[in-house]
Amino acid sequence: MSSTEQAASIISLADVVAARERLNGAIYYTPCAHSQVLSGLTGQQVYLKLENLQMTGAFKERGALNRLALLTPEEESRGVVAASAGNHAQGVAYHATKRGIRSIIVMPIQTPLVKVTATRNFGAEVVLHGANYDDAYEEARRICTAQNMTFIHPFDDPAVMAGQGTIALELLEQVPDLEAVVVPIGGGGLIGGIACAIKESNPKIKVIGAQTSRLPSMAVAVEQHHPVTIPPATTIADGIAVRRAGDVTLPVIERYVDEIVTVDEDEIASAILTLLEREKTLAEGAGAAGLAALLQRKTSLNGEKTVVIVGGGNIDVTLLSRIIERGLVQDGRMIRLRIHLLDKPGALAELTKLIAHHRVNIVDTLYNRAYYGVNLGDTTIDITLETRGREQVEQLLGALDEGGYTYSRVL
Repeated sequence: MSSTEQAASIISLADVVAARERLNGAIYYTPCAHSQVLSGLTGQQVYLKLENLQMTGAFKERGALNRLALLTPEEESRGVVAASAGNHAQGVAYHATKRGIRSIIVMPIQTPLVKVTATRNFGAEVVLHGANYDDAYEEARRICTAQNMTFIHPFDDPAVMAGQGTIALELLEQVPDLEAVVVPIGGGGLIGGIACAIKESNPKIKVIGAQTSRLPSMAVAVEQHHPVTIPPATTIADGIAVRRAGDVTLPVIERYVDEIVTVDEDEIASAILTLLEREKTLAEGAGAAGLAALLQRKTSLNGEKTVVIVGGGNIDVTLLSRIIERGLVQDGRMIRLRIHLLDKPGALAELTKLIAHHRVNIVDTLYNRAYYGVNLGDTTIDITLETRGREQVEQLLGALDEGGYTYSRVL
């Protein structure tokens, strides 16, 4: 069987259209607004498909609901099991509970408490097991067999893929003359469903995938023409942290997806911060991967009318605070200096007066005499400063040079 025939046997445009009928009234028709700011930054005509506005905060509930809707009455009575670190868990829990179906969700022990709590609040029985998704998956499969329940896979299932593909049908209605779609890739369920519906509707529209460089499982699978299990790695894009591409999704992606690019951690973090600051939109790491690819000019696109899928917004607030702080440092809006001073009365006052003169705000200080090889009679102070940007930083550093201060930047 050719790759085209294999993909066609897995999912078709008719499957996606049928899924949309099942989802009608239960899934939010999310907005897809043009962004003038991001268009200027990326060189494309950028539209944001805001799947982070779904009830559970991510697109995953589309596929979960479509799969649940296809259960037989007998399967419904036995209940369902899923393994997930967050978004799929919440999608299954929410829609299973709404349909009166028992659900058990197995989550890795290290899953952020906010995701565990949300999944429980949506009505699921949560089991914490294992150090990673693979461990949770194995336990979910064990429970599924032991209790004769139905397993709802997060991506490697034609019905799940068709549910995610309903996004594409909305894009075709929302963005006339659409030319490209950039989609985050983990196991391939989202991009597989979208790519099938897009290409079967209009083959001229480009479909591009963005994957974290820490876990480029789909990029490797496409290159080698079969799924490969790659070594484990941590990433802020935990929603697409998949070590092995799907057996079901891979043929569909090989058939329909035009290009796959990878983005690193700093690029994803920068995209999260850009969405938050410039678009007032909260995205998790996986949800921002597509925009990261455009911002870093990783794709082959050149001025096309392009939709970026913002897949989810379920980000841990502690991680978000670190991303914001790191982004401020990278933009030159936060800087830490280690400055040598004479250990005498008034030395610190003179330094703070100079800093205040340049309208720079002191956030934090660490003052000591015993470390960093300080001479007797001298001291150092580490000062964290907020600035308006790189130009103001350069002005401050010039003033410190003129004042005869010895200093270094703490990175």
